[in-house]
Amino acid sequence: MADPAWQVSGQYFETCSCDFLCPCITSGLTALPTDGACTAAMGFQIERGQHGGVSLDGLRFVVVLRTPGEMAKGNWSVGVITDERSTPEQQQALVGIASGQAGGPMAALGPLVGTFLGVESGAITFTQSGNRWSMSVPGKLDQAIEAIPGAKPDEPLYIDNTIHPANTRLALARSTGSHVHAFGLDWDDASGQNNGHFAPFSWQSS
Repeated sequence: MADPAWQVSGQYFETCSCDFLCPCITSGLTALPTDGACTAAMGFQIERGQHGGVSLDGLRFVVVLRTPGEMAKGNWSVGVITDERSTPEQQQALVGIASGQAGGPMAALGPLVGTFLGVESGAITFTQSGNRWSMSVPGKLDQAIEAIPGAKPDEPLYIDNTIHPANTRLALARSTGSHVHAFGLDWDDASGQNNGHFAPFSWQSS
């Protein structure tokens, strides 16, 4: 039986362990990450969404990943954190969308994933105030970013026509703190030098 049709849209942001500006995003994933390997956490706030007849409005999820070298060479380790408010049906839908198993933009990354680390659940908070974004999952993740101002100081600088599953146009930011302790992955940085992005996203089943 074919998977149900689905659609989700909302807001996304991430931090990664590369220095600003991340060489992966400017090289089509072929450059070596700043530290040789890369850890990243991509957070998604669904504003409107449905999977078949299941509503996903207001739910959140996080994709946590580590790549051992150049992203394009694969062997990624990936885990998914789902919103603890989700029902079993909603969690199944979120995992399918976030992992690419249900098709959509994340499915294109499937060949790059060497190890699926599993699914964890948590109380995900996702906040935005102007060009500042933050997200936390108690005991698992805490990260925040601030936009890089462009020519108009109240608007961020953007990179466009790039390869990224969330959006081809990303606002650029620096992390003001990144802490990941999930799926056996551990990363802490509060230097203010790490990379960040944010953008609206709109996905649907392919």
